[in-house]
Amino acid sequence: MKRIAALDMLRGYALVCIMLDHMPISVLRNLTLSNFAVFDAAELFVLLSGFLVGMVWIKIEARDGRWAAQKRFLKRALQVWLALIIGSLVLALLSALLFELQLNHTAVWFQYSRWILEHPLGYLATVALMWMQPNLMDVLALYVLLIATAPVTVPFLLRYPWAALALSLLIWYFAEPLNALVPNQRPGPGLLFNPFGWQLLFFVGVAMGAFRDRLMPVLMRRSRLLTCVSAAILIFSLTIVITWKIGPAAKPFAQFLRQFHGSIDKWSLDGLRLISILAASWIVAVPLARPFAWMAATRPGEALAEIGRGGLFSFVTCVLLSIWGDAMAMTAPPGGWGFALRIGIDIWVTVALWAAAAVWMRRETWIAILRARWAGL
Repeated sequence: MKRIAALDMLRGYALVCIMLDHMPISVLRNLTLSNFAVFDAAELFVLLSGFLVGMVWIKIEARDGRWAAQKRFLKRALQVWLALIIGSLVLALLSALLFELQLNHTAVWFQYSRWILEHPLGYLATVALMWMQPNLMDVLALYVLLIATAPVTVPFLLRYPWAALALSLLIWYFAEPLNALVPNQRPGPGLLFNPFGWQLLFFVGVAMGAFRDRLMPVLMRRSRLLTCVSAAILIFSLTIVITWKIGPAAKPFAQFLRQFHGSIDKWSLDGLRLISILAASWIVAVPLARPFAWMAATRPGEALAEIGRGGLFSFVTCVLLSIWGDAMAMTAPPGGWGFALRIGIDIWVTVALWAAAAVWMRRETWIAILRARWAGL
């Protein structure tokens, strides 16, 4: 299947945003997605993941049949589950190493470093059962559930799209009480990323990927209206974010806006976050399609696309680099020199993420070279 460069670039951008957003004193985190909208990189990542699932599913089913597609995504769910376990293991060991080196860090909860050393099997068992989801890795637990259910939900969506949409909306509406039924180690109810809420965004993405050839001609008949509505939603979203950044001085206006949007809950996927990411996806896919295609062909765009193509490897790497980068940033002195140093650290972890993804994507080549050299010894 031919890859869409702009799509890979956006996935890479989402991963860079996730990495920087989890470095609390990062300088460049002020340029990430959450500074310009009420949603953040998590929504972008889940929507794009759903879109790719829809695209890949219909290609596999058309070529090899439904059972082949179902097997493909069951295997993918297993890969995500293993990534969750391995990533959580390395995360805890890295945290323990940093504490041993007396390098403080705030990106992850300090207890993981203690549990992995004192109760390693217990730590891994609770992660494997998803009873515990270490922060920064918790979105993978959500992804495991979404991908594992795809062999059942995607065929239903493809055959009965309107019924699937209605059912997904109903589950989303009751997401909080449903999530409260899920046993978990968190003080709060259920999983942090509420799967009953986030499934709606994921399956909207699946539908967009699976039905795009039929859907886009219909939507394009109302492209001007959809563009105006999407732009209005994004302007409203940006206005809310600006009031948050201004702080107490903008409190009266923020309270006025709150009458229209209510609370904006990330973890169960609030309605405003949902429609805002969908509005942004329309703006990017239609009015800004050419500029984004041009950006994807530039050197920075190609680097981001390389990160995006790295998939699970890039995600786990970005999490580990955010912990390391956070620890390094906390050693920076106050003042201008410290500010410059933190910018340097932000750039370093971003370049390191790209380099790691580039090496990973070329792993078959360098593994073959190493094998040939080993055989020649």
